[in-house]
Amino acid sequence: MSSQPKAADRAYAHIRDKLLDGEYTSGHLLSEGAVATDLGISRTPVREAFQRLQNEGFLRVYPKRGAVVVPVGPDDAHGVLQARLLLELFALDSLAARGPEAVREVGTALLRDCEEERKQTTSATAREFGREFHIRLMRAAGNPVLAELYDTLWNRQLRIAAAATAGPDHAATDMAEHVEIAAALHERRPAEARELLTDHLAGVLHRTGFSGRPSLPPVAGADGP
Repeated sequence: MSSQPKAADRAYAHIRDKLLDGEYTSGHLLSEGAVATDLGISRTPVREAFQRLQNEGFLRVYPKRGAVVVPVGPDDAHGVLQARLLLELFALDSLAARGPEAVREVGTALLRDCEEERKQTTSATAREFGREFHIRLMRAAGNPVLAELYDTLWNRQLRIAAAATAGPDHAATDMAEHVEIAAALHERRPAEARELLTDHLAGVLHRTGFSGRPSLPPVAGADGP
């Protein structure tokens, strides 16, 4: 009994890594038997892993047939990135309200991390660094509830991030955009950082294969009499 959860965790990590690395693409059919054979385990833990990944939105399970990789649709991609834009712009505005030195301090820390990470950019490292970069930015808002909410939102972002860093030069482009945002904050230019962040999220959307750009609605009544 004690080995069963471990086998299920192994199957989950194995499949999830291949999903995020782009080896299992949209519409790919996964077989319980094939995964079980690859890992040298029974089908039961693979079935458990399939169910867990279905609950997270990665797979659609068909009993006795296997599972299909769920495509990332335009509505989902736009929705996730719009939610990110809302939260991250709030974080930047909250940081700017604390004054130029607070902006510079966060920018300096982000820029230092960027320069270090830039030395070893791959699709996988860029994806993980992107998470750390944006979560650090959210924490700078000083609202732990929103930071926790954003961390949860990132789980919805995982396949979008994977798609956005998987193509040729995509990881390097993603990293370069992070550097630009960090540099703007380091130089105490939060308004420019806002624009760069908005452009960055639009770039993520385009690298995922979708058109348009995430945006927020106008303030209600702003154009009224």
